[in-house]
Amino acid sequence: MLVANRDRSYQASMILWTVALVSVGNLIVVQGNVDVMKDVTLGFGEALQHCREESQLSEDKMEEFFHFWRDDFKFEDRELGCAIKCMSSHFNLLTDSHRMHHENTDKFIQSFPNGEVLSKLMVELIHKCEQHHDAESDHCWRILRVAECFKVSCQAQGIAPTMELLMAEFIMETEAR
Repeated sequence: MLVANRDRSYQASMILWTVALVSVGNLIVVQGNVDVMKDVTLGFGEALQHCREESQLSEDKMEEFFHFWRDDFKFEDRELGCAIKCMSSHFNLLTDSHRMHHENTDKFIQSFPNGEVLSKLMVELIHKCEQHHDAESDHCWRILRVAECFKVSCQAQGIAPTMELLMAEFIMETEAR
């Protein structure tokens, strides 16, 4: 009887340790994915200044753009879609029909540390969003709707970076310059 109780106790503790290790492992993977998304976001954002004039973004709209991942970010202004289109073109991420260039987008994401972890998922999410909004003929509006869909999809997947994480990274990069 004593041996049976000890075996059950050992089995229960092993199950608890396994659950704890899996939980910690999942947390590390999710945080790693968020870090990759943060890096991709900041890298993509480097083209914003270049695209400001072409997309007719005012200083205020450009400032708003930095809050893309906030829950209350508004996808209301066509100029933001034009800016995303310009930024995507800057990195050669669009085809001639202004749709995502899958191979180039995959390579772009993989160019960031650990980008290979998220590249396929991100391309898939963008592609699904493009299909959902394909009927929109105005490229800027369509790309804005795709960006909104992508953001919501990333939040649902748990890979969207927080504004605090992005701002902390942005401040660290600015101070390092």
